[in-house]
Amino acid sequence: MSKGTTKRNNLATGAFGEEATARYVTAQGHEIMDRNWRVREGEIDVVSMSGDGVFHFIEVKTRSSLAFGHPFEAINKDKAHRMQRLALAWLATHGCLGCEYAIDACAVLISADGSHTLEYRGGIL
Repeated sequence: MSKGTTKRNNLATGAFGEEATARYVTAQGHEIMDRNWRVREGEIDVVSMSGDGVFHFIEVKTRSSLAFGHPFEAINKDKAHRMQRLALAWLATHGCLGCEYAIDACAVLISADGSHTLEYRGGIL
């Protein structure tokens, strides 16, 4: 497989996981506020607001196998702290400093048959 094909597959896998996560949180009563929000320091995959007015900044990790470990294993302490800085930047940019927020994570594992599992953890930091 060429490097370009691998990158396209990884992007498609990531997009699938982000879409599955957006559907999941919407079904939980959240409103999607932003997706793939980028600044120089990084990207926030999904930003949602729960029914009680809390902003949720969601890091989505999607894998098609466990060969490189569980998706949550890719979210270390440094990544979680970067998510917090990005969340504060998003809140400042959108005039929402002082608003309640949570840093969440979602692991999506895609099976060979195309089915998937989704595990959501709120308040990881």
